[in-house]
Amino acid sequence: MSRLTGVGVSSGRASGPVARVAEALPEPPATPAPEDPAAEAARIRPAADAVAEQLFGRAARVEGDAKAVLETTAAMAADPALISQAEQLVAGRSLPAPRAVHEAANGFADALRAAGGYMAERARDVQDVRDRIVAELLGVTPPGVPELSGPSVLVARDLAPADTADLDPDLVLALVTEEGGPTSHTAILARALGIPAVVAVRGVLAATDAVGASVDGDTGTVEISDQPVTARAAERAAAVEWSGTGATADGHPVKVLANVGSAADARAAVGTGAQGVGLFRTEFCYLAASDEPSVETQRAAYAEVLTPFAGKPVVVRTLDAGADKPLAFLDMGVEPNPALGVRGVRVSFDRPDVLDRQLEAIAGAAADSGVEVSVMAPMVATADEAAWFAARVRAAGLQRAGVMIEVPAAALSTAEILAAVDFVSIGTNDLAQYVFAADRMTGALAELNDPWQPALLRLLDIVGRAGAELGKPVGVCGEAAADPRLAGVLAGLGVTSLSMGASAVPAVGAALAGHPLAAFRQAAQAALAAPTSARAREAANAVLGG
Repeated sequence: MSRLTGVGVSSGRASGPVARVAEALPEPPATPAPEDPAAEAARIRPAADAVAEQLFGRAARVEGDAKAVLETTAAMAADPALISQAEQLVAGRSLPAPRAVHEAANGFADALRAAGGYMAERARDVQDVRDRIVAELLGVTPPGVPELSGPSVLVARDLAPADTADLDPDLVLALVTEEGGPTSHTAILARALGIPAVVAVRGVLAATDAVGASVDGDTGTVEISDQPVTARAAERAAAVEWSGTGATADGHPVKVLANVGSAADARAAVGTGAQGVGLFRTEFCYLAASDEPSVETQRAAYAEVLTPFAGKPVVVRTLDAGADKPLAFLDMGVEPNPALGVRGVRVSFDRPDVLDRQLEAIAGAAADSGVEVSVMAPMVATADEAAWFAARVRAAGLQRAGVMIEVPAAALSTAEILAAVDFVSIGTNDLAQYVFAADRMTGALAELNDPWQPALLRLLDIVGRAGAELGKPVGVCGEAAADPRLAGVLAGLGVTSLSMGASAVPAVGAALAGHPLAAFRQAAQAALAAPTSARAREAANAVLGG
């Protein structure tokens, strides 16, 4: 056997024969030009509708995060903007329909990739939709997970969310991908399904003679062999029992909340017992809009997401866009380094009217839905910025204002920032990539974005201490919150709420209830003193057991 390493994103050990996921379809040719462009363009919408119908059909057979992912992917396939753009390419450039869909989708994916962060991770979804529609137009089988004849270890460059969403855990022993990172949909859904997974395993695709593999989702190691390997499934944890109240074993409260970005996400979160929403991403309302959505349009869209949480707390993040996340109506121009440029709350300094209209819509949606709304701003770096934002929130009639801690400067200035706002929420995904200067979409750097990195935990310790001293809430809304063992460590660092993908809610709630706060504080101190992410995990495990 030869050993490769990556980033373990879903716990457990398993082994078995290798099954390879087919690569994406080859790029469709731009010739020959269609004899009847109108007829050729007319083929696109039915193909897209057929793909959407297939995905909605799969969504009807599953629940939770898997359902939300499939419904979101189906909506992408039927997106009028994508279909219209492809039809225009046929009419304007005489492209064959498959090529037109390919180019139109690539344009959307490039825009998302340029956005960075969470939006960049959705570029993979668009590519998946692209390949499914192209395959439908060509009358061929779309790429994806092969028909499995027996329990297997899936090896792929990356897995589309729609492929991961309804995998059969009885047939898929483990997942191994060459690309991806700790916050990818592959990671989130693998945890939901209880399938061991390791991502960012450089060189695994080059091992073309591998017929068997052993996967350790805890250490991130993958052993591959050119000899058969006996199939061995990971031990399945017993069904998680959670009371629905987030608290440690000795009753210290830690709210267990969900991250949502659509109505489908909200329904999935309610189904898992989330106590509310710790991060409501509002970008969905803007992405396909050529003009700024009206207050009325925004209000209705937000209310649809908020309504399932009537009577519960919801934290709404204001628009996270800018030169790095281009929106047509903002006209931000070009920046040499947009990820470090005018984005998030910084856009509002030049366009406060956009923020004010969004706050008006959020206040209206809160009244319509009956939720307990708080509002927070992304990319805040200083206490002055936090105070400026809080004043506008309160002027809009909203009572609770907070900010995201995702810039190292903000973490180091938490005490001053908390003097100006009511709460903070740590976006560990962005904070990690800024701390380590490591784009979280780059697989080769995935290890630096591991939320167990001691340097990241030490910044979280600063934030947690400031919150405790001032008596103000400190949340975590990055994927770090979805790791049941790390969730306890975060509680030990002073975090008062954890927000995550819906499927992780019961496991995190149960894990918090498994130990008293004193044990979590001891585990946190052990992890802080570790020199590496792997040693931090080991140190916490030594305290908590396992």
